Amino acid sequence: MIRSMTAFVDGEITVDNLTILCELRSVNHRYSDVNIKLPERLRFLESDARHLIADKLKRGKIECSLNYRRQADSQHFDINLETVRKLLAATAAIESCMHNARAFSALDILAFPGVQQENEVDKDKLRHNVIALIDTTLDKLLEYRSGEGNQLAALISERCEKVIELVDVAHRRMPEVLDNLRNRLMSRVTELVAEPHFDRLEQELVLLAQKLDVAEELDRLQTHVAEVLRVLRKPEPQGRRLDFLMQEMNREANTLGSKSADREMTQISIDLKVLIEQMREQIQNIE
Repeated sequence: MIRSMTAFVDGEITVDNLTILCELRSVNHRYSDVNIKLPERLRFLESDARHLIADKLKRGKIECSLNYRRQADSQHFDINLETVRKLLAATAAIESCMHNARAFSALDILAFPGVQQENEVDKDKLRHNVIALIDTTLDKLLEYRSGEGNQLAALISERCEKVIELVDVAHRRMPEVLDNLRNRLMSRVTELVAEPHFDRLEQELVLLAQKLDVAEELDRLQTHVAEVLRVLRKPEPQGRRLDFLMQEMNREANTLGSKSADREMTQISIDLKVLIEQMREQIQNIE
């Protein structure tokens, strides 16, 4: 199944007096790049979260942000009185060395790190619930990426059909191109020499026609298109393989243009390159 690399989802869960928030954002990237943002209280979950994300998302720049807030009905303060006593003692020592010093207010004391204490939540319980939250949010992200991936696959398939149409036109056009070339060369040689060596000329024309023959390029384009359509149906991530196929198709389209001895064939080559570039841009966002 083709999946996009661009998505944003979020989710939340309540554990005791904490509401845990999870946000997942992903954009296209050549490889897998996982960035996790955690508050200090949830830092111990980083390794588990990273492994879970890496297991489910094989490509893309992924940002996982976890945060929490206390529920409104549990807003109460536990004060570390020992820290307060030490802080006041230190303040008294400093004030003894200062003139006109203003004493700390109670709010100043509360703002000092370590004075307010948060109720502890069992770490195992927190780990189990938060990892479950990340897992559920990841499933939502995958669903979103799959939906967008289906749209990308449809666009690529549509352009593949147009490539095949152009290749068919080129196949039908090729015999006429070679006949026109042969007639032009014969006419030119007849003008230049009174008695041309037609046998030798015919051999040269055959060699020239072989150089200008694009049948192999057209056949390879058809083969590459068939492979693209096959890959689009595979379940595992295929972005890199699709990107490689676009490079090969572009090479064949360029060769077709360089061999072209006909304005219509040149236009076909240009149209093919436009379609291939459009597909390549879409594929850059496929996992």
